[in-house]
This record gives sequence, structure tokens and C-alpha cells, in this order.
Amino acid sequence: MATKPGILTDWPWQPLGIFKYVVLAPWVAHSTYSFMVKGESERDIGYFLILPFLLLRMLHNQIWISLSRYRTAKGNNRIVDKGIEFEQVDRERNWDDQILFNGILFYVGYLSLPGSHNLPFWRSDGVVMASLLHAGPVEFLYYWLHRALHHHYLYSRYHSHHHSSIVTEPITSVIHPFAEHIAYFMLFAIPLLTTMLTGTASIASFTGYVTYIDFMNNLGHCNYELIPKWVFSIFPPLKYLMYTPSFHSLHHTQFRTNYSLFMPIYDHMYGTTDKSLDALYEASLKRQEESPNVVHLTHLTTPESIYHLRLGFASLASKPHTPKWYLWLMWPVTLLWSLILSWNYGRAFVLESITFQKLKLQSWLIPRYNIHYMLKWRRESLNSLIEEAIIDAEQRGVKVLSLGLLNQGEELNKNGELYIQKNPQLRIKLVDGSSLAVAVVLNSIPKGTTQVFLRGNLTKVAYAIADALCERGIHVAIPYKDEYEKLQLRLTTKSKNKLILSSSYAGEKTWLVGDEWKEEEQLNASKGTLFIPFSQFPPKKMRKDCFFYTTPALITPTSFINMHSCENWLPRKMMSAWRVAGIVHALEGWNVNECGNTLLNIEDVWQASLRHGFRSLLVPV
Repeated sequence: MATKPGILTDWPWQPLGIFKYVVLAPWVAHSTYSFMVKGESERDIGYFLILPFLLLRMLHNQIWISLSRYRTAKGNNRIVDKGIEFEQVDRERNWDDQILFNGILFYVGYLSLPGSHNLPFWRSDGVVMASLLHAGPVEFLYYWLHRALHHHYLYSRYHSHHHSSIVTEPITSVIHPFAEHIAYFMLFAIPLLTTMLTGTASIASFTGYVTYIDFMNNLGHCNYELIPKWVFSIFPPLKYLMYTPSFHSLHHTQFRTNYSLFMPIYDHMYGTTDKSLDALYEASLKRQEESPNVVHLTHLTTPESIYHLRLGFASLASKPHTPKWYLWLMWPVTLLWSLILSWNYGRAFVLESITFQKLKLQSWLIPRYNIHYMLKWRRESLNSLIEEAIIDAEQRGVKVLSLGLLNQGEELNKNGELYIQKNPQLRIKLVDGSSLAVAVVLNSIPKGTTQVFLRGNLTKVAYAIADALCERGIHVAIPYKDEYEKLQLRLTTKSKNKLILSSSYAGEKTWLVGDEWKEEEQLNASKGTLFIPFSQFPPKKMRKDCFFYTTPALITPTSFINMHSCENWLPRKMMSAWRVAGIVHALEGWNVNECGNTLLNIEDVWQASLRHGFRSLLVPV
């Protein structure tokens, strides 16, 4: 929002929320009906193609968003080092408003303007005319309009909204108040209207010009330099006709330079070119990919989780992963992307990059889903993928690697110990995070609790929790004899008498739950029961009269930089205990692996996390 919002700041359909797309429904219905009902000679393909063209524009922009986020996470050729925060993502989440606005104007223009019907696919004179009109009147008028928008009166009421983003993303290019978009469309309509009124318009000139605007807007705001020097060496005058991402990035950091739209010629003519342009451009081109100190390995959960990735839909990634009804409508596309990603992409890749204190943190994604970990015949290939990522991290000089969701227990990789056994020369420290996960659960149990009910798969974390609770004199109730006997064998404490076999749910107010506990057990729990998960996946909430804590996680310190996406289902600014464990491990400089049956001192790990600013969340979610 601008500092002093002026008139026509908000979009007219803002109250509609996610249902804003219905504003196009009448024209979409009319164009589709006309195309289906009219005879072949009367059909107007241009009118019918407006909707597909709008959808292609959305896809085009989304590709730029994903590519930019991937490249800036890797770090090579990145221009601005400052981070993006949740506030910016929220401000830019409605980037498709301008496409809806354009769509309405395209439909209205078709129905009201002469020369807009039955356009040919190509006309050379129209393409040339549109190009010349853009290079002349459009670029010239935009330059002076842009300078006017930086006058304090208009800047405070309108343009400051756009400049709230110092570090730009492709979608930043279209984040303006509604009034600004009206002015911009009036400029960009000059070539379109002129070609229509002169009878030289074509489908190619129309779609090509709009696509050019989208492409150049995304290019200028992507925050990584991708225009090689040889382009300007071959044709030196090109530097006056095409800007670079570095050129426009300086406008967002310096504010009073580089006002041109896409052609810097007017900045050169009027002396507003930033003097540091060449230095920044060359420095960005030479910038190498970053080597992180800590890597967190993770994987996809459900097919629709691809949209919740940081590289997916920014608005979804910035919120905890919850089922969305409209994603069900995209199942064919989801299935296609899932197959492409999981079957054709055979190695881990960078998903996210965060800075904390002196550490550079990265998340790497193994392109596989939960279901792959359940298939025994997939285990060997999964372990190969994980092992390859570990070796890659070792070669990059990574100090600590946290296994995160990839720590799938003894059956898959012996809690990570398999990789140490196969590669005993590894210098990188592998951390499964079990010690901190146990500490978070123990410190989530209400004070004064004398007995807890333990349910779910018996994992390394579950055994450690039961052992610690018995040692503290807290009774641990187990409903099944086989699980009770397994725990008795694994407990190291002398207080095994605190472990009790009990099939009664009545009166048990604190439940510690893991994976694969039965739904009917939750239904039989007493009213007001507190469910505390100890696994990495949250339980299905079937009771509204009970309380559910999040999976073991901690609130991150405010000094985290570039944290603008949620980790799976966790709330904003929170990290899973398994991920935090790797960070704390690196900060403390611990020279040991935490995998296999190894557990670190639980209290030491907990206190270390608190010393570095992490805090627990003791509020049901």
C-alpha cells in the first residue's frame, strides 16, 4: 500500500477475493458460445482466443517466478543480496489482477472498436508499426510519466506501493495501484489502437506486443543477470534499445535513476543513467553459485505440494500447507507435473536460501513423494538419490546436513547411519534432529503432568521420549502389549516401572502421538485432550473439542533473512525441530554425527537452541 493511498488505489473486484475471476465469465461464455454456434465462415478465432491468451500470460509469468526464485536461491548472477519477507509476498500476491483488467479491456475493445473483428494471423506492416510506435511515443511518454510518478505528491499516493519492494521478483513489475495500471494501459494501447484503426492489426502483432511487455517486465525485475556481454559486443547500440535486470534493479535501489521502460535511450539522453550501472552489470555476471554452510534435505509430500513449494505458487508457499478445493480442479496438470518432476528429474536441487548470523542455509529438494518411501522396491533408488546429495554437499564444503523428512527410520536408511557406513571418509556431519525433536516434545508437555498416553509408530524419537519421561518420574501408558514389550527392551532408565500397560483412554488428558495411530483412538479420547505430535507429519484433526499442537517445531529468531515461505504445514516463521537441529549443530561447532542410534544430550541441545534465539510455540494450532 502507498504511504498516502490516493483515489482508485484498490482494484474494483478486491472484495471478491479468490472469486474475482467471475468478472470475466460473461465475455468468456459469450465468446465460447459464439465460436461453437456460428458457422465456420462466421467464427472469429481472435475473439475466442482471448481467454487462452490470458491463461498463457499467467503461465508465462509463473515460469518467470519459478525460474527467478530458483536462480536467486542458487546465488549465481544474483544482483541484490537483501532478503524478501512475508510482507512483500502478501503485497504481491494479486499479480494477476492486471491480467484480469487487460482481459476485460480486450473483450470490450473487440465488441466496440472497428477493425477488431476477424483479424488475420500476420501482417508485416502492422508488426513494424507497433514496434516503431513503442520505441517512439510509448517509451518517451512512459519515461516522463515515470519521472512524474517520482514527484513526492504522486509517489506518496501511488508509486511508493511499487517501490516498497527493494528486492524485486518478476511479479513486482505489475504491482501497482489500479490508477497506475489505467495510465499504463493507455500508453500500451497506443500501438494496439493505431494498428486497429489503420487496418494493419493482426493476431501476431497484438499477442506479440503484449507478450513482449510481459517478457521485458519480468526480465527487468527477476533479480539475476542473464544478458551476456557478447550480446552488446556484437551490436553496441543495443544498450540503448534493451535494458538489463541490473539496469532496472538500480532504479529500485537508487530511486532517482534509470527511469526508462525497456529502452535506456531516454535515460542516456536526459542524463539519468546510474553511474554504477556497468560495474553492477559486470559484477552480477561474474558472481558464482553460493556454497552453503548448512543444507536441509527435504522431499515432496502429496502431489499438490508442488504448488506449495517456494518455486511454485508464491501465495501458497507463504502459508501453511492446507488442502485447497480449487487445486482439485488442477489434478490433470498436477499429475503431469508430478510425473515430470519425480520420474525425469534425478537429483536434488536448491529450493530455498536463508541467512542466519554468519551461516548460509539452503534447503535442497529430493524430487520424490511420500508414497515413494512406502514402496520397498523404491528404497535403493531413494537411498542413491540421498547419498548423491550428501556427496554433492560434501564437495561443496557444506559443514552440516540435516536429513529432515528423509529420515524415514531404520527400514530405509537406519536413521541415516547407512550413509556413514557406505562413506566413512565423509567430513560433513549428518544430523537427523532426533535429540531436538525429543526436547521440543518434552518441553511441550504441561507442567504438573504425571501421566501421558503414547500412541503411534515406535521410532527413535518415541523410544527417547518414553525413556526421558520415565526417568523424570512421569508414567507412560501404552495400550498394546507388543509395543509395551518393545519399549521395555529399549528403555535404558532404571525407572521402567513408570511404563504401564493400559488400554483405557478415560482420564488421559495428554497424548503423545506419532504416525499410523488409529482414528478411532482419537475419537475415543476424552474431551479436552491435548494431542502433542512427535512425528514429522501432523495428525488428522477429527475432534473440535480437543487441542492439537503442531509437529515438533520452533519459532525462528527475527534475524533470519530471506525467509518468506512456510515449511510444509508449519505456521510462518517456524522451522521443524529436525531442520533447526542442523543449524544449531553448525552454530555450536559440534564435531559428531547424529544418526543411527546416536542421541545427543537432550538438555544441552535444547539450551543451545534457546541461546541462539529459537523459541517454542506452546499454543494449539
